Amino acid sequence: MAGTPWIDVHGHAGRCFLAGLEDGNPLVAQLGGPDIATALSAAHTAGLAAITLATVADLLVLSPDATVGLRARRPFRPGEAYADHRRQLDAIGRAVADAGVSVAVTAQNIERAVAGGKTAVLVTCEGGDFLEGRLDRLAEAHAAGASALTLVHYRVNEIGDVQTEPPVHAGLTDFGRAVVTECNRLGMIVDCCHATFATTLGVLEHSTRPVMISHSHLDHHDRSHPRLLSTEHARAVADAGGLIGAWPSGVTSTSIGDFADEVGRLAELVGADHVAIGTDMDANYRPVLRSYEEFAELPALLAERGFSESEAGQILGGNALGLLRRVAG
Repeated sequence: MAGTPWIDVHGHAGRCFLAGLEDGNPLVAQLGGPDIATALSAAHTAGLAAITLATVADLLVLSPDATVGLRARRPFRPGEAYADHRRQLDAIGRAVADAGVSVAVTAQNIERAVAGGKTAVLVTCEGGDFLEGRLDRLAEAHAAGASALTLVHYRVNEIGDVQTEPPVHAGLTDFGRAVVTECNRLGMIVDCCHATFATTLGVLEHSTRPVMISHSHLDHHDRSHPRLLSTEHARAVADAGGLIGAWPSGVTSTSIGDFADEVGRLAELVGADHVAIGTDMDANYRPVLRSYEEFAELPALLAERGFSESEAGQILGGNALGLLRRVAG
């Protein structure tokens, strides 16, 4: 962990979103049981300073879709989203504590872990569905260790529109603006991943802190996908001081080398100071980076593509640490 710390700004390592489910649960049978401890050990061995364990707010209503990856197939029952959010958040907390690892909510927390030779955990919530219109649940999640909120996921919720469904709100809602304000107050990073460009613009207009898109990439004319970003979308976030986490997905790449090319393409557009890495580990849609051992190959791959050691360090973690410092201290 010498030099600039490496940070994965988005992932579900060890299938953390399944933590707390019984062995006979259909999701466990389909995806395999959670193994957060092994994932944390692998990240530490690879040299990462911090990884992200993200809950999935709309997990119970999602099913695979051949076109967009996932889609919400039914509405939530009353209280269902919040109850499953608490199941995930509480179980992740127990697993992290059992592994003897600390949850980081500030840049100083990560730096302290690095100084002690440890890998820290960033807990995030992917989708604000669990709020169910209640802002107090955001403070509750923050108190439980959540350092960032991805406003929307694959379900159009009360906050804004998603990239993979027809727009309903024409951008950020009034409640969404209140959520952004509360995130700013709490020192939580606002993550605009999965949000439409209109929703993202609404966030940028309202937020007093820089934001991130934790795992996405620039769109391609020959392999366009709704989860990807236009140049205008990416530039808007970067121009506001935010970060874009490069996403090692088969949507844009067929190998980790292709992914390194995509990182270069993104950095050329927005600048290396606005790029991070968001692996979406253990929940990626057609992954091309499948382990933290492969993450450790990125410095050499970036060097081969002309990045200086300093630039590579910023992309692999320095920029993420800086964003967390600006938002949370």
